[in-house]
Amino acid sequence: MTGHTTGTARLLPWTGTGGKPCYLVGDGKGYISKVADRIESVQLGMAAELLGHVAELLSDRRATSDQLRYAVARMAESLRDVHRIAESRGARLAAAGPDGSAPA
Repeated sequence: MTGHTTGTARLLPWTGTGGKPCYLVGDGKGYISKVADRIESVQLGMAAELLGHVAELLSDRRATSDQLRYAVARMAESLRDVHRIAESRGARLAAAGPDGSAPA
């Protein structure tokens, strides 16, 4: 491979073998970056929908412990996704210069 890729390592919104984090080094404009952006968007949308569902479930006095346990499990998964997105975006913001551009 020739050339040199510049950019910071981006934490991707999925994991590799054994749950290990996956990173992408590049300028943030390539195909994998766009796929990661779309997946993050879907994950954030699903988290918002889950919040609405859980609010309804909590207001229903007839909700069973199994239903609540299931909702909490899904919330834990969603929170894990949202936390990963926040980590990834925070790292990219920290790597950017004061004007939002990549460091020289």
